[in-house]
Amino acid sequence: QVQLVESGGGLVQAGDSLRLSCAASGRTFSSSSMGWFRQAPGKEREFVAAISRSGSSTHYSDFVKGRFTISRDNAKNTVYLQMNSLKPEDTAVYFCAAQLAGLGFAPSDADYWGQGTQVTVSS
Repeated sequence: QVQLVESGGGLVQAGDSLRLSCAASGRTFSSSSMGWFRQAPGKEREFVAAISRSGSSTHYSDFVKGRFTISRDNAKNTVYLQMNSLKPEDTAVYFCAAQLAGLGFAPSDADYWGQGTQVTVSS
């Protein structure tokens, strides 16, 4: 069992930065791939970024590549999402997810979810 708690969301202006954190409980964190997804009102949940168990491999969706950075600290059981150059279209609830096997990019690949944190970017 893995429990995930996101934090760090908020209201910012276009061009600003935010750093999201996802704290995990349970002994399987270091053996889980981790990902960030987001869901805007009226839209489906979509992949943002993922990181392998060791942190050596990362993947990003095209719309955040070059602006967002995913990282993890296995000693702290925490995964991060550094978001720079934020745009109004980045407004969404951001979810942290854990995947016990593999490194998938679809919401259906996740085994555990956090409750989400709201990110709002004003123009």
